[in-house]
Amino acid sequence: MDISSLLKGYDQSKLTVGVLGGHSALDVCHGAKQFGFTTVAVARKGREKTYAKYLKTREDRGCVDDCIVVDQFQDVLHEDVQEKLRKMNTIFVHNRYFWTYFDDFSKVENNFQIPIFGSRTLLKLEERDQKFNQYDLLKKAGIRIPKIFKSANDIDRPVLVKAAEAARGYERAFFLATSSKTYEATGLALEKEGKVTNKWREATIEEFVVGAPVNFNFFFSPLTGELELLGTDTRRQTNLDGFLRMTAEQQIAVGKNIPLKMIETGHIACTVKESILEKAFDLGEKFVAACKTLPKDLDPSGPTTPSGLRGAGKGIIGPFALQGAVVAEEGKEDIVIFDVSLRIPGSPGTAATPYSGYLYGDSMSVGERVGLEIRNAVDEQRLEEILT
Repeated sequence: MDISSLLKGYDQSKLTVGVLGGHSALDVCHGAKQFGFTTVAVARKGREKTYAKYLKTREDRGCVDDCIVVDQFQDVLHEDVQEKLRKMNTIFVHNRYFWTYFDDFSKVENNFQIPIFGSRTLLKLEERDQKFNQYDLLKKAGIRIPKIFKSANDIDRPVLVKAAEAARGYERAFFLATSSKTYEATGLALEKEGKVTNKWREATIEEFVVGAPVNFNFFFSPLTGELELLGTDTRRQTNLDGFLRMTAEQQIAVGKNIPLKMIETGHIACTVKESILEKAFDLGEKFVAACKTLPKDLDPSGPTTPSGLRGAGKGIIGPFALQGAVVAEEGKEDIVIFDVSLRIPGSPGTAATPYSGYLYGDSMSVGERVGLEIRNAVDEQRLEEILT
């Protein structure tokens, strides 16, 4: 999709930053307001009050200037909604919702005629059912990942089976197994209880990494060519966190009636030792470099050459996260990455960590860093470089 044509008719002195109403919308809106942009949230009916009422801009409070209410998030693709966004000179900051709530993500890639801050096509690589997915990208980058088992018969250590919930296919119903026997027994039991879909055997079987979970939230700026670590955090998951607050005896007793779930419900800001930072930056640099070498069918965002062909893709733009664990092995620590976010992570609490402050003087949220990048791109007349 040609970004020049998407920006045609836009008044770049009156840009609006748009989001889907959820995940990281408030973080983005707050950050955009700090740098003089108008904001709009496209919210789903029944969940719009957060944006249309409680955090609506009024006088000197709030951060959401406008709210477009739709029956379902996919309605953002409707022509009338897109027309409203274009009249507002909207640049959209996509988040996880763009994949979670859309039956066919290719419609976002091809039919959403609104400029997107970040990569329009790389988001799908997060999904493990893609022919080329995040595991392939991490391997391409030379980043350590957990061992992946092609068959349950090969299980020789604790594994995490990354099955999806039956009721909500986008949510996790991960379960643990230690052998092919426990794999089959646990999966069948969860299927019978309606906790996982009948396709759970197609789910990834991944080595269970025992370490301290840390999400490394990065930002790559095409304007400066620099990688930044904005912050680090860890996840809060229900009902896992409830189980972890019980004694071993209580866990056993309760576990007989309440199955363990690992549904993400929030994040906690955390810090890491300075001795780990260089390892983390190295992983981030490798990841950025790998994204720049992706073939055109995965990243067609490059500029058109004089011959009419597409040049190299833009790669990762703006925020991304490498999520994993710090493990201790033979007296030293290493980082194992088991999940990737190729867009803004849903963790506004990263501003509570000091890393962006070490670089900029004051800590900033991911949303503020996005706002700063868009502002700099406008001021430098380089907006096309950060959009797809």
